[in-house]
Amino acid sequence: MSDLTATFTVDATPQQAYEAINDVRSWWGHHIAGPTDQVGAEWFYLVPDIHFSKQRVSELVPGERVVWEFTDGYLDFIADKKEWVGTTGRFDIVADGGQTRVTFTHEGLARGDECFDVCYDAWTHYITVSLRGRIESGEGTIRTQDEDKAAVGR
Repeated sequence: MSDLTATFTVDATPQQAYEAINDVRSWWGHHIAGPTDQVGAEWFYLVPDIHFSKQRVSELVPGERVVWEFTDGYLDFIADKKEWVGTTGRFDIVADGGQTRVTFTHEGLARGDECFDVCYDAWTHYITVSLRGRIESGEGTIRTQDEDKAAVGR
């Protein structure tokens, strides 16, 4: 089984992509507490009644890589509420012919896992639409709580 992955290419420098990734509130959601741009920092993401996750920033390489460890969490819409715990989110940033390619991999979350389809839909939106928009225009496209509820069938 392969890990969940989403990739896009933008007209930006690797450093611009790196800075946007670390500005998590601007593309993933406003319900975030804690610093997201310091190695060792722990931060929380919340979609009330649907999703909670706690991340630790484990690696920051300017213009190249951002890595988060999912250390705690709760997914209300599946039986294994802790499915993300122990997984890793990794952003690889590569210069590509005057553009920058960003690849997000949710290591440890694979096809066949209970949340894969819903998580694939969410990550695809947040990475290839919202983060990409944040890098290109300075503005992400964050889903509303109603959109998140619809995505999990509520």
